Amino acid sequence: MSPPRSKRHLDESDIRSRPNPRGTRPRTKDRPTHDDAVPAWVVTVDRGRYTCLVDEGEPTERVVTAMSARELGRARIMIGDRVGLVGDTSGATGSLARAVRVEPRVTMLRRSADDVDPVERGLVANAQVLAVVTALADPEPRPRMVDRCLVAAYDAGMTPLLVLTKADLADPAPFVAQYAALDVPYVVTRSTAGGALSHLDGLDAVRERLTGTTTVLIGHSGVGKSTLVNALVPGAGRATGIVNDVTGRGRHTSTSAYALRLPQGGWVIDTPGVRSFGLAHVQPDHIVKAFPDLAAGLDDCPRGCTHDEPECGLDAYCASGGAGASGPARLESLRRLLRSRAGTTDDERPDSRAEG
Repeated sequence: MSPPRSKRHLDESDIRSRPNPRGTRPRTKDRPTHDDAVPAWVVTVDRGRYTCLVDEGEPTERVVTAMSARELGRARIMIGDRVGLVGDTSGATGSLARAVRVEPRVTMLRRSADDVDPVERGLVANAQVLAVVTALADPEPRPRMVDRCLVAAYDAGMTPLLVLTKADLADPAPFVAQYAALDVPYVVTRSTAGGALSHLDGLDAVRERLTGTTTVLIGHSGVGKSTLVNALVPGAGRATGIVNDVTGRGRHTSTSAYALRLPQGGWVIDTPGVRSFGLAHVQPDHIVKAFPDLAAGLDDCPRGCTHDEPECGLDAYCASGGAGASGPARLESLRRLLRSRAGTTDDERPDSRAEG
């Protein structure tokens, strides 16, 4: 074995050069435009992977799994988003595409963790209808939670729909009367002796409302959302649960949001049951815009009016008949929603751990 060379005996042939770790290509601020990105619709989100539908309704329709590309930065993709995909969009087993673009959203259903946290959390994008599912009994209906969902629908620009389940256990009339002044459409379903919905129990009315739309179902655990989805989409296989006899609350059976195609046309997005719906991100003016018949009375309101104070100009406007015979009732409904948004009359305790 020869002795090691000293440093003075080394020459250039003994030095092994390494390539530049930063690469040899010149740096540039230009980014690819991805003009060839394939349009797709996100139907579910699961731990950083997005199940997307490409060529919806065409013979070439296929399901593609994608991940978020670096170009999107911290932009969050949610179910219902229209995105642009590059890479392997064949939909073959094991393939993975990249979502490089999120198209502008038409609507976005949002909520915050609680009523003092203004940080919003996007739930579903580009849906037209928010169907608030509530049981008339077992568990008991919670109007304040329904009010909050209505506020979220108005803020998102979505059409609200009340879906009242378990009408075989309680008369829906008293509950419906609470929302008469809001003109919120509603449908009623009843369960058969075996617990399943049938065409004679209101399911046809639900189908008629949902046909041709993208509808989000939201409601407390145990109100019958999964049962309703299984009846609307045969083979959906959404798990159903029971209501706790002690707490009167349902158990979470759906753990993630998922878009399902309706046989008659349209989509329904089932979401996990919620126990709270924070509205700190909603501006009061967005709620007022949902009451166009009261809009003319806003001119008499003082600057910074909350529309729920003694100096509010809407009182005199409704008292003079400016909003018609239903004006006073509509004003009270507006104020109930504003109070729900502010949390001043809400008996719900915000729970940031609840999924929605």
